[in-house]
Amino acid sequence: MKILIVGAGAIGGYFGGRLLEKGENVTFLVREKRKAQLEETGLRTTSVNGDSHLTPKLITAENAGESFDVVVVSTKSYQLSGAIEDMRPFVGKETMILPLLNGIAHIDTLIDAFGDRAVIGGLCFIESTLDESGAIIQTSPINQLVYGERTGEKTERIMKLQKAFEGTKADIVFSENINQDMWHKYLFITAMSGITTVMESPIGPIRELETGRRTIAAFIEELAAIMFKIGAPIKEAIAQEQIEKINLMAAGMKSSMQRDVEKSLPIEADHLQGYLLKKANDHKVAVPILETIYTKLMLYENTYI
Repeated sequence: MKILIVGAGAIGGYFGGRLLEKGENVTFLVREKRKAQLEETGLRTTSVNGDSHLTPKLITAENAGESFDVVVVSTKSYQLSGAIEDMRPFVGKETMILPLLNGIAHIDTLIDAFGDRAVIGGLCFIESTLDESGAIIQTSPINQLVYGERTGEKTERIMKLQKAFEGTKADIVFSENINQDMWHKYLFITAMSGITTVMESPIGPIRELETGRRTIAAFIEELAAIMFKIGAPIKEAIAQEQIEKINLMAAGMKSSMQRDVEKSLPIEADHLQGYLLKKANDHKVAVPILETIYTKLMLYENTYI
């Protein structure tokens, strides 16, 4: 399959690199600055799951000329509109679009741009970042990508994609219930990013405090209540499962949002916490912790961005 990775950052560069390392036909759609950097340094990954140094195939939006079998979108939510225009020339009638963004609102945005059939479901769990030289640093064993048809079907195209994804050094998993998986990830990342960013701490020190444990649990319960109210396809016991998952995380784990704040970069507060806050207000669900966290995140954006 011809695979286009939109972006060669900490996520797209990592998973695209694993596919390239395996021998798949992978191209990265990047901006000129990143293209020049990768042409000079190559695509370098330092990871507990295996290091690599690859020579990637690179194109920019100006290099339109062929369509791809699958386009993997790994940008931040605030970069999505630009990414859509950049990737549009490479999307054909049979192209699958696999988004790895956090949250859920981007699905409708992509459907509006490319049609319902084109967009499949996807998510990832990975703690990775770029160092000052543009190399990918990945320090946790967790490097999972999950994908599937939003209809839950085992279509011919998704089985071809499964074959392309097999045998990499990443944990790439086919799901027959990707809609639920995406909502569960949305709940997790909204809680994890909100708590760690606002508390300005990795998860461990927050958990060590009784007040911290109570705040984490109450916040997750709030988020689940909103999702139940709007009819999201989540499990009845998902709140407790997510609380237990956070309790098992390495003490030093930080969210990507927290890392972005530490670098004075833009964050995805509107896409994550803001979307659910709007739903809560629309359905009159009381969410005092979410309101507090969202307010603090907006103060950061208004002050530093």
